[in-house]
Order: sequence, then structure tokens, then C-alpha cells
Amino acid sequence: MSSWRVSPARRVAGSIVVPGDKSISHRSLMFGGIASGRTEVTGFLASEDCLATLAALRALGVEIERPEPTHVIVHGAGARGLRGVSQPLDMGNAGTAMRLFMGLLAGQSFDSTLVGDGSLMKRPMERAAGPLRQMGAVIETLNGRPPVVIRGGQRLHGIDFAMPVASAQVKSAVLIAALSAEGETHLTEPAPTRDHTERMLAGFGVTLNRHGSRVSLRGGQSLQGTQIAVPGDFSSAAFFLVAGLIGEGSGLLLRNVGINPTRIGLLDILRAMGGDIRVTPIDGAGPEPVADIEVRPSELRGIEVPEALVPLAIDEFPVFFIAAAAARGTSVLRGAEELRVKESDRLAVMSSGLAALGVPHELLPDGMRIEGVPQGPAFRPGQIDSHGDHRIAMSFAVASLRAGGPIEIADTANVATSFPGFADLARSIGLGLSDA
Repeated sequence: MSSWRVSPARRVAGSIVVPGDKSISHRSLMFGGIASGRTEVTGFLASEDCLATLAALRALGVEIERPEPTHVIVHGAGARGLRGVSQPLDMGNAGTAMRLFMGLLAGQSFDSTLVGDGSLMKRPMERAAGPLRQMGAVIETLNGRPPVVIRGGQRLHGIDFAMPVASAQVKSAVLIAALSAEGETHLTEPAPTRDHTERMLAGFGVTLNRHGSRVSLRGGQSLQGTQIAVPGDFSSAAFFLVAGLIGEGSGLLLRNVGINPTRIGLLDILRAMGGDIRVTPIDGAGPEPVADIEVRPSELRGIEVPEALVPLAIDEFPVFFIAAAAARGTSVLRGAEELRVKESDRLAVMSSGLAALGVPHELLPDGMRIEGVPQGPAFRPGQIDSHGDHRIAMSFAVASLRAGGPIEIADTANVATSFPGFADLARSIGLGLSDA
């Protein structure tokens, strides 16, 4: 099992580029695979999660070239050009891939089985399977979890679906299935979620209609190959945003980061905490807004996270907890039950890690209350079990900037699922990270 030892290093500085956006990279492959013609993707995230999607599409008969690690050319098979395979499709650790493939395969003529690693096989899939069944799909799970078996040959039809819980993955699965369904599909969100699917489908020539929280898509539309420039992943940038705020030194410049408004709730949260953050938009980057982001050391204060920002920052809350522990006063997060069903129970695992490092806090059923330590070490030396969760591991690496001694982080191999090269990039800005 791989581990890190992260020694205290107060100062951070530098100009960095984080890897490409994982959500956009997944979708670019999938949509390119069912499009007509050629789709060229630059800035592709060469992570284990995205490479699982690439391998699955190749198994389904899509020709994909990869002249460079971050440059991918997809020769689309068309809406009905995928072919069945006798072996299960392995999604690795990628929950996004599994749920989106459920929508992609629901209307195909052949049976499919989706599996994953030990972590993914424990994650709930019924939230996506339910609305797909309403559309006529036949999907089987094992007590609500993988393996997911999708029976082919079904005629899908449009539905009017009010999502009970905000989830970009469920929304995307339904919209992808709607492409091969008869009639029109209407979907209403209880709160805004990532809109990468809608933006990218439009880029492939699909017409969607959006009215407030309601999006509609007519079935039978075809996708046309296109060019996609993947911006830097905001979720990956989040670790360095917090590092630049709680560390000493001249701060950090993060270049070419995606700032899709449905993704950057953490920016609003950190600014409300007093973070010195400057965003410089880059014009002409494409349908996804992109910017350079500069962060400087700041005296943070506790905040009660507004409910409206919770779905816009759901993946970034582990590192938010680190910022809260280094802030003055109390921070409270509520309404984040979704964190319980990520790669780990992120509320429970972060609580265990914070306790190991001496951070006063209270674990709540749907969030956490944290008492910050604004001066001196906010974290004592200790050992962390990340439970194989990449975001937990990277968050506690950032905590070393305000630690009183080394932090040892166990089970770090899965960092490669979303952020290959994190350790090298962290060392480049001044973190004292080494393999244990």
C-alpha cells in the first residue's frame, strides 16, 4: 500500500497548471464515441478514471487514437455503431463513468455489465437506475450496487422527471439516454448542478431547451464530431487554492482553470471566509469559461456554508474542512449528505482524520462543525487513513502547511484516479511531500 509522509513546510509559491477537467474528459470520450465523424480532444486528463472510460469505449468498438497522453482523437461509431462485448466493462474507481455509461447503454441492442474496483462496487447506483427504468430501460443491480446489468433491445421513451436529489451524474445519465428515446424528456433539478453535459451536447450539435431549473431534450438527435479543449480541473485546483491561502509566502498562480459557474462554489465560500482570490478570465476559450486564478495568504474566518452553495462545491468539501480548521472561529456545513456516498464516506473519514490531528470538531449527520485555530499549528502530527479516497489524501497533504509536525497519510494510490502528478506538483510549490 502506498503512503505519503508530509513534513511541515510553511511557504508556498509558484505558477502552476493543474491537469485537465475529469468530468469534461469523461464526457468528451463518450459523446465523441456516439457521434458521427471525428472528435479531437486536447487537454485530456490521463487519469485512471478517464482511461477506464477510454478502454470501455474501445471495447465497445470505438476507434480512439492517443498521439500524446493529453491528446485524444475519437472516430465516432454513431448512435447505433457500438458493439456488444461478452466481458464486463471495468469502470475502475470511476463513479461518473459507471452512471453515465448506464445512460449510454440503456438504449443499445445488446446486454452490458458494468463493474469496478472494490470501492466502486460498494457505491449506490439506484439513483441513476430508477429514472432510466421509468424510460423503459431494464437495469439490474445487486442490492442497489454494482455489478450493473443493462439488458439491451429496449425501446426507451421520454419522461418528465423531477430529481429528488441534486446530482449531475444522474442528470447526465438521463439526458444521454434521452438521445435514444422516443419523444421528449424533461428533467427538473431541485438545485443547480454541473452543466458540462448540456454545454457539451450543444457543442456536438444537439438542441436542448433550458428554462430555469428545467431542461428538455428531444430524442433521435444525432451528434456531430467536434473539437474540445479541456480546461484545468477546478476540483484539482481547489487543493492549491487552499494551500495558497493558509500557507505563507507570495501565493500561487493557477493558470487555465475551468470556472464553470456550476463548479466554483468553493470560490464563493473561500472569499466569504476572507480569502484573497483574484480571477482573470481568458477570452475565447470555448463553451466552458476559463480563467487564471491568483491566491495569496489570508487570515480566514469561520463561515456557515450557504445551502445554495453545497451542490456547487460537493467535491471540494474535504479541502474546505482543512481551510476551516485553519480559520478564526466556527465553520458549519449542513445539507451535504451526498458526501456519505462518494469514494468513501467523506464526512466520517475526514472526521476521523481531523480527530487524529487534534482538530476540535463535531460530525453531523449531513455535515460538520469545525472550530478553527487561526494562529500557529492548526494540526498536530499524526497518521491518517485515507481509505483509498484521493480527495481525502490530497486534503491532508495540504494540512501540512499548518501542522506542528509530519503527517503520514496511508492508502494514497488512488490519487492517480483523478490527479496524476499531484505529488510532484505539490513539491514544486514547496510542500514537503515524500513517499513513506
